[in-house]
Amino acid sequence: MAVKILMTWDISQENEQQYFEFVISELIPGVQRLGFHPLDAWATLYGDYPQIQVGMMAPDAESAQNALDSDGWETLREKLFEYIDNFSYKIVPARSGFQF
Repeated sequence: MAVKILMTWDISQENEQQYFEFVISELIPGVQRLGFHPLDAWATLYGDYPQIQVGMMAPDAESAQNALDSDGWETLREKLFEYIDNFSYKIVPARSGFQF
């Protein structure tokens, strides 16, 4: 059964420009190489919730976890962590529409 990988984080204010450049040039192509299909990205403009939420699709939970355990994801994650704070993720059964 298809799953969604839901990730949340806050962008470090001192690294906003570098963050956006990294996301476009490295993160999106990198997760696609790992077999994820990026679905959506949401920004919180008001309220006490993580600033960014990203949703990606994977064919099943096992392949999602294998990708997240890979050296390729480790490299992307380490670079992402240079620009963000408060990272979290979860793997959930895929449903249509927005998921928390």
